Amino acid sequence: MSDIEIKEIISNFRAEGEFVCAVSLSSGHINDTSLVTMRREGGSEVKYILQRINDNVFKRPDQLMENYVAVTGFIRAKIEREGGDPEREVINVIPTVDGAAYYRDSEGRYWRVLVHVTDSVSYDKVERPEQFYDSAVAFGNFQYMLRDYPADTLHETIVNFHNTPDRYRQLMEAVEGNAAGRLDSVKAEVDFAMARFDFCHTLERAHREGRLPLRVTHNDTKLNNILFDAKTGASLCVVDLDTIMPGYSVNDFGDSIRFGATTAKEDERDLSLVKFDIDLYELYVKGFIEGAKGGLTEGELEMLPIGAIMMTLECGMRFLTDYLNGDTYFKVHREGHNLDRCRNQFKLVSDMESQLDQMREIVKKYSNI
Repeated sequence: MSDIEIKEIISNFRAEGEFVCAVSLSSGHINDTSLVTMRREGGSEVKYILQRINDNVFKRPDQLMENYVAVTGFIRAKIEREGGDPEREVINVIPTVDGAAYYRDSEGRYWRVLVHVTDSVSYDKVERPEQFYDSAVAFGNFQYMLRDYPADTLHETIVNFHNTPDRYRQLMEAVEGNAAGRLDSVKAEVDFAMARFDFCHTLERAHREGRLPLRVTHNDTKLNNILFDAKTGASLCVVDLDTIMPGYSVNDFGDSIRFGATTAKEDERDLSLVKFDIDLYELYVKGFIEGAKGGLTEGELEMLPIGAIMMTLECGMRFLTDYLNGDTYFKVHREGHNLDRCRNQFKLVSDMESQLDQMREIVKKYSNI
């Protein structure tokens, strides 16, 4: 977008100062994002994040922003009461001139403006084990801050996003349909998933039995969704809140383990290189429990290892489903890319299952269960 277009859009928000310039940020995969610099009277500058909300992915931007404002406002109020810095420890939404959380332009596009957190950085991959620990503390603290938020009042921005039984149903539909004619080449992978049909229902069953509470969950717990202080290296706040929904804390924990406690990239084809790293798992367990500050129930603590296996299995099933359907959802860069990803995740599942007792002992080591 041109500076003229961005200047016009941001003029609809209560952003301070006069427009100076904008720089496109390419790190996001869903929303179009620009860093906008404004100049106040007196010459000081202030920066904002301008984002176009992708309404192809998020069908109800109004509900998404309702979640966004409610949760960030809840966190901000707690930070203020506890004497923290609400300008750096939570994302702040700038309203439109009419007081709305988002602006819809003449072409029907949805926009929002967030305050840029000064002197902050993010990382796309773990460069040191300490960063994985720090991310665990941050996401654990995210659970702690929202432990008393009424999760059932939030909208589902993507329906059934981490509903593993429903992901299994979609896989079986893909098997039945065999749209791309690939079923014969993946019978071992399909059998692997089918053997875990009952396991897929573990978390939903625990919730129905009252052992797993509904929480406010982030649902995209990657390292690059945490801002760190550029000077001290300490974690500041959790960002990218579009997928905030009702869910299970163990899924947020498990998704972090899935991508972080492994020895290889998600699409590594040489499965001999793909191993579950129990040491990184322990580091994350320690940080997550510390960050949660006693806010997790005994049932949640007991099911942290199950969450790790569940999210890895679910992701593998999603890759397999897409492969059977002809690679219609995930971007692929080579023949069989989704199948490689699936096999990679299923290898991790097998590794985790073989070390489940040790995984449970590690949780007990850092908790009171």
